[in-house]
Amino acid sequence: MLEIRNVSLKVKGGSRTNILDHISLRIKPGTLAVITGPNGSGKSTLAEIIMGIKTPTSGKILFNESDITTQSITDRAKAGIAYSFQQPVHLRGIDVYTLLNIASGELITPETATQYLVKVGLDSSYLSREISNKLSGGELKRIEIASVLARRPTLIIFDEPEAGIDLWSINSLVKVFKKLKESGVATIIISHQEKILKLADKIIVLENGKIKQQGTPAKILPKLTGGKDGTN
Repeated sequence: MLEIRNVSLKVKGGSRTNILDHISLRIKPGTLAVITGPNGSGKSTLAEIIMGIKTPTSGKILFNESDITTQSITDRAKAGIAYSFQQPVHLRGIDVYTLLNIASGELITPETATQYLVKVGLDSSYLSREISNKLSGGELKRIEIASVLARRPTLIIFDEPEAGIDLWSINSLVKVFKKLKESGVATIIISHQEKILKLADKIIVLENGKIKQQGTPAKILPKLTGGKDGTN
């Protein structure tokens, strides 16, 4: 489904000019891939390049066998790629039901909107709630994910979804990602969170803009946790 071929991003000056250095990856339909690594390793940059927020200086990106390297964010969204930012946007004056209608691109019934909320562990009482700081970080994140699902994508990219939310909300997010995995939607998650890493079909570790290692949690987690298997 998604193929990244020798993608690099270079910038002039600074301590490191190769932000990404010849990255090659394949993400098959239904795969949950988690990209992890130290801060500054290029994780978010890679996510932004896949979505079209940034443009690589070399290499190609293929989606469903079509070259999307130079396509706009809008074209990629139309092709079925969705992106979830680290910090959900507050939209004063817009309620959740309106947001889900906008995301869907058509007028949907309250019943259909509720189905998207149920998938992220919320209920119909949220339809009339305003998207503001009166909602918790975990609630805002789950509402954003519901809006992403309303777009009916075939590939979703999450950039550090655990950022700024509490442990209880992380546990709720893990349940959401499990459901996504079961639904067959291809998912890429940028994360350091061990509970999310355990869910992965594939873990990709970036360091200094390069893929240091990749493989299953059974193979990669002991290396990341100092020999522990991450089951405790």
